[in-house]
Amino acid sequence: MTEPTTTVSAAIAAELEQHASDVFALMGNGNAWFLDAVVRRGAMQLTTVRHEAATVAAADAFYRASGRLAVATTTYGPGYTNAITPLAEAAQARTPLVLVVGDQPTGGPRPWDVDQAAIADAVGAGTIVVGRGDARSATRRAIEMALLERRPVVLGIPYDVAHAELEGDGVQAASLDAASTPFVSIDAEQLAEVAQALAEARRPLLLAGRGAHLAGAAEALRELAARLGARIASSALGSGIFAPDHRHLGICGGFASDRAAEAIEQADVVLVVGAGLNQFQMRFGEAFAPDARVVQVDILEAATNPRVDELVRGDARLVAEALLALTAAEGTAERTSEGGGRQGDEGWAAAGFGDVTGVHFEREPGDAAAPDGRLDPRSLFHALERILPADRVIVQDGGHFIGWAPTHLSVADPERLLMVGTAFQTIGLGLPSAVGAGAARPESTIVLVSGDGGALMGLADLDSVVRTVRRGVVVLVNDAAYGAEVHQYAVRGVAEEPMLIEQVDFAALGRGLGATAAVIETLDDLRQLQDWLAAGEDGVFVADCRVSQQVVAPYIVEIREAAMRAAAAN
Repeated sequence: MTEPTTTVSAAIAAELEQHASDVFALMGNGNAWFLDAVVRRGAMQLTTVRHEAATVAAADAFYRASGRLAVATTTYGPGYTNAITPLAEAAQARTPLVLVVGDQPTGGPRPWDVDQAAIADAVGAGTIVVGRGDARSATRRAIEMALLERRPVVLGIPYDVAHAELEGDGVQAASLDAASTPFVSIDAEQLAEVAQALAEARRPLLLAGRGAHLAGAAEALRELAARLGARIASSALGSGIFAPDHRHLGICGGFASDRAAEAIEQADVVLVVGAGLNQFQMRFGEAFAPDARVVQVDILEAATNPRVDELVRGDARLVAEALLALTAAEGTAERTSEGGGRQGDEGWAAAGFGDVTGVHFEREPGDAAAPDGRLDPRSLFHALERILPADRVIVQDGGHFIGWAPTHLSVADPERLLMVGTAFQTIGLGLPSAVGAGAARPESTIVLVSGDGGALMGLADLDSVVRTVRRGVVVLVNDAAYGAEVHQYAVRGVAEEPMLIEQVDFAALGRGLGATAAVIETLDDLRQLQDWLAAGEDGVFVADCRVSQQVVAPYIVEIREAAMRAAAAN
């Protein structure tokens, strides 16, 4: 029997704590009683942030950095609508999280209430509203929906119900399996045919994304690549899934080095596992050779890009292990040359890509300074790769600068490169995402890479980073502009004035909030960051890096050229 003093909010907190360890919150009228229950029960770690958007962004990053469900919470109405952009990002990125919000009273809406379920549906999130008689079961349904459908779910608490006594539904539920996924039957005949195609390929390529990492497919894919003599690559979000070796080409798409991109275009059969093949991964249709056979492995019902020739539906790990078994049992003659070597290795060697060790980092090193006297971002990030601790989690906001960190900074696994905002093409979520990453990986150094535009947009949560991250480095790529717009539109004659930002002293802002900070105008100035890191003390260092607007990331050039081709075609 439920104790008569148990409230709806307490019951919700009791169920959530069975499945989540962390809550990211900003209190308002609509969620005050829920947060009261969280604090009084004490089972979940509470992290407060300064903007409602930060609650969802932090919970999203927490999941990306750990694979564990997190909870965000805001009030109703304007508090809820403030959180919609990161909610859309989480939905596009297929991030499971639960957003607990206040909702309109059961008697009907007030002037400040909005149709929260309709808004959630519009951005791809689910909604469940609790009642006095189903608080725990409704919460459990929200958790199940988030995990099984891999998307954010809004859990609404009507204002007049939040502090009401619970009417039943007080039985504690068993734990959920966070790794649960819908069962998809694998077509054995189709899989055998794909295995044969891989065995017969002259230059096979295995491309793995974050989905392959989440499914635990990396080991089987590595073994499959070795057996086939295949070359391996990853999506940007899959960075670190493969250890660097003589087969590893690095990131596929706009972040590929010139030589890696050339190799990827030589593949005759491409197996894509757990990667979305968006326009950037595909280099706007230029990533693979026109006659390459592209096979995608995913649990989705349809291929994610028209370039895919065949979709194999199934769990990434199960499909990879099945292909490994099939290639071991059949087709040995096709895979091995007359000389006894791996056919794939020999095919790649003949194309000039036998040993591709380190090819991902074969990039223009840049100059100590750009022609305008400001930092060259290429040389800056080359230096940061040497300076930053190996045990690091890279968190990245959106903007022109996203071309530098994934191409110059190495990570140990895909949960250590969080490219927040790329799914929904937004900026301004970097600072709160560092908060979530810091909660998920407190033992590591959190490295946030943000532009001046995105940092100003989310500036309130610089305070949250300084307060909550155990050890962090904030790298501000400060070009006094919205650089992506400058390089895509100003060069085509669009008025530049709205794209420019007056120079901001982020080092001063950081110091004002309690961080250690320095303005970095030359590579020699990085000594201040090196000394701080060497001291080994906890805290946050803000590196205000004054970079040039004149150095354009290669991926931006590709975007610009694709836009010009599209315009010419029309």
